[in-house]
Amino acid sequence: MAPLFFILILLFLVGTILSFAAFSAIRRMESAIKPFPLNELTFRVYQLEQKLAALQKSLASVTPPPPVSPPTVHVVPEPHVAAELPEPPRPPQPPPAAALPKPIPSTTPQSVPHTVPTPLKPSREPSAADLESLIGGRWFNRIGIIALLFAVSYFLKLAFDNNWIGPAGRVAIGILLGLLMLPWSDWLLSRDYTYFSEGIAGLGEATLFVSVWAGCQYYTLFSRQIGFIALVLVTAIMAFLALRRNSERIAFLSLLGGLLTPALMSSGKNEQVVLFSYLLLLGAAALFVSWRKDWQTLLPLAFGGTYLYFWQWYDQFYNRFGFLDSTLFFATLIFFLFEVVPAARALLRRPLRAFDVLLVLANAFVYIAILYALLWPTDRWPLTLLFLALAIAHEAIALLLPEPNAEEATTPRFLYTGLAVTCFTLAIPVKLEHNAITLALAVEGAALVWTGFRFLASLLRPFGYFLLLLAALHLLSQPPAAGTFLFNERFGTYLVLIASLAVCLWSALTPNLSARAKRGIPLRSPLQGNHDSVLQSETYRTEAAFLTIAINFFALLALSQEFWDFFGAGPHNASNSLAQHLSISILWTVYAALLLVLGAQRQWPLLRWQALILLGIVVVKVFLYDLSFLDRAYRILSFFILGSALLAVSFFYQRKLARDRTNS
Repeated sequence: MAPLFFILILLFLVGTILSFAAFSAIRRMESAIKPFPLNELTFRVYQLEQKLAALQKSLASVTPPPPVSPPTVHVVPEPHVAAELPEPPRPPQPPPAAALPKPIPSTTPQSVPHTVPTPLKPSREPSAADLESLIGGRWFNRIGIIALLFAVSYFLKLAFDNNWIGPAGRVAIGILLGLLMLPWSDWLLSRDYTYFSEGIAGLGEATLFVSVWAGCQYYTLFSRQIGFIALVLVTAIMAFLALRRNSERIAFLSLLGGLLTPALMSSGKNEQVVLFSYLLLLGAAALFVSWRKDWQTLLPLAFGGTYLYFWQWYDQFYNRFGFLDSTLFFATLIFFLFEVVPAARALLRRPLRAFDVLLVLANAFVYIAILYALLWPTDRWPLTLLFLALAIAHEAIALLLPEPNAEEATTPRFLYTGLAVTCFTLAIPVKLEHNAITLALAVEGAALVWTGFRFLASLLRPFGYFLLLLAALHLLSQPPAAGTFLFNERFGTYLVLIASLAVCLWSALTPNLSARAKRGIPLRSPLQGNHDSVLQSETYRTEAAFLTIAINFFALLALSQEFWDFFGAGPHNASNSLAQHLSISILWTVYAALLLVLGAQRQWPLLRWQALILLGIVVVKVFLYDLSFLDRAYRILSFFILGSALLAVSFFYQRKLARDRTNS
């Protein structure tokens, strides 16, 4: 036992020396801030009191001159307040307060009224700008704590290897050291050593956790239930210290310890109800403290730790035949738990911070992933209904949000509306298949864009355009089967997409006129020239231009596919290929001519420019491909149609130019 006591004494001395060395270093830094030691300051205050007493005694015998202006206004001197002292006797009434400084009563014995300059209060923590204070007061604190932790760890390992201390003694020493560090941390905090105090508190928590784990899992001195209760108690004590000291760092350490508790006390068996119930209670406590104290570091830790446990349990123990209902229940509770704080902040008009936005998005998408993992593909109807319920919940929050003022951002409403649209959109491919997905996405996108234009809800239009883009990509990547010319599933799907785009274009050209008039927006068509100076009209014009281009692109693509398949029907040979290319050239030329006529009638320069670009593409195709590969008859017909169309276009523009000159 002699080596044991020697090591214990040595460890105590080393720890004490290091602790007081750090304590002395901070004291030296503090003394550099203080102007005098306490004794010297007291002596100088006493000297100042004597000088002030003599000065007041000499001035009291001098009668102050009467005031010059105004003669009728007299200054009433303030009554003199002084402590009752035996010596010296109370001085006579001092001159008016304007002539002498206001006396301050003193509580020190044998003193007279005096004015003492307030000594400088030492800073509670070193300034971050002072490199010396930063290194000595903070960095060395962390390094010293880590060094002590290593020292204790190596000593315990040495003692364990040589069997100097039995299992019960080892655990008892660790628990005793951890408990002693907490009051020591309080004592340091009372001396204004905040960082050093928090570091010691964290070291005490770590020591307690390691000791309880060793006693439970390594030495099996007590059951896991007792160990679990002990770690929960340590977590609660640390949380109490954090609230009493108003320390976010200690609260973070407390929550970290609470999240480590299930892993340290795990039996390796499936204990779903206990695990998820504990995580819900811990998350609720973190949510409450975070809301009351407005601490931003607790919810990210609780969110990440909770879902980390969930996916680890899912990977190891989940079985849909025995745990589907309970797992879905706990996952839903966890989702609503982390949905509360950002929604409450938005409803109470508190600004959403960057993490609040990330928390809302991450929480929604993780829950969607959980639903997909639990229910796909066997339970498609419940999955669809849950996605629709999510959409309704987020849209309800968006509708409950107060209308933003001119100074407030629309981020909350945009965020929850976007999530509602996303969840509703995800419900479409879950229940529908193949071509029905394209149809549903196109119709939903057109409805959102129409609603956005009709009620001037600018938040809905981007989501509608995104759904139309998804519908177009799905149609291009997985086109339906073709069949009879112009009467087949593929062409019908293109017609639905084109009709949806046409509804959006019509909405952009003729939005709600009464709503526009109330907001001072011009009522002209956004495509008729550039005379609208209002920003929203510029936005409408841009959107209408893109919609026009999209409509013409998909219409020309659908017709081209139909003509290509029609003239390529039957056995594949050279004649069919030539007919296909000729039909495409004729189709594009006729389509460009129709665009040109429509653009002239409606006075839409954008349509005329599209016609000119399409004619340019036909010219390149005819001169580079048709001239080289088509048969003589097809070549003649191709050039004849193209030449006639180009002459007609040229005549049209010359006539238009002459008419413009006459009108001018």
